[in-house]
Amino acid sequence: MLRGTLTLSHTRLTWSSSQKVVQACYALQHFRKHSTTSTSGEGPVVSETNRAESTLKRFWKTVGIDIRNDGIAVTLDKRALKTPSGNTLLLPKEKRLAATAIADEWENQEIFLKQHALPMTSITARAIDAFRDEVTRKQVQATLLDYLDTDTICFHHDDPPPLVELQQKHWEPLLEWVRATYGVEVKVFDSVLLHSQPGQTRKVLGNVIAQMDPWEMAAMERATYVTKSFLIALALVKRHLAVEQAALAAQVEVESQIQRWGEVEDTHDVDFYDVRRQLGSSACLVTNM
Repeated sequence: MLRGTLTLSHTRLTWSSSQKVVQACYALQHFRKHSTTSTSGEGPVVSETNRAESTLKRFWKTVGIDIRNDGIAVTLDKRALKTPSGNTLLLPKEKRLAATAIADEWENQEIFLKQHALPMTSITARAIDAFRDEVTRKQVQATLLDYLDTDTICFHHDDPPPLVELQQKHWEPLLEWVRATYGVEVKVFDSVLLHSQPGQTRKVLGNVIAQMDPWEMAAMERATYVTKSFLIALALVKRHLAVEQAALAAQVEVESQIQRWGEVEDTHDVDFYDVRRQLGSSACLVTNM
């Protein structure tokens, strides 16, 4: 069991090591408040995070994990990170893996800050700031449910054969899992025009996400937006799919194009790593260990 304060060395974790990813994570843009005091009492908060954002250079010497009575905090030079709303970035004690990943993200910022390399920081801040507010929760739940009607894995093609094979391999078992697990009808379509899932299906799956805690909601939101699939995200959050399985399901059409036409450098390879990085942060956030 972790006790006291742990200062990290230059440890590398797999989900923050990709150097090809170019899609910028919103972490630093949203992560503006590291403390809640201002030297003048007016204007922007004076904070380490604001300083990092303005200079884009590392200024801290040590990154730590502080085990407290009420949870786990990540520190820069012994000062706890805070969220955009001024809340301490505090995780439950059972989420030691997530806390370690956040600390590793900040430790791996060397000379210049890489904003895209803070996926765990941003998703954790999102869970703390947004999903403890009931109004925000309901708004996001409604938005995510709308993805059911345009869910990637519900629109199948009958050509070319490699695409059909990938659909059968990655999508059909997932559809069967949703139907069997939640007792709902999930329709499959052959076009994207004016289709929708049954109202009862929306109701049942809406109740499922309504019962999610803030960590699961943040993971569900990110995974849905990344994969364009409510059902892939649900399977990931509920631990039916591992990160790689979810990524493969999300990229069926892309993989079919690569098999047919070849890989486009600096596009397909970037997406490959980015999808796994984002889904990895979602999976890590809902893992208790």
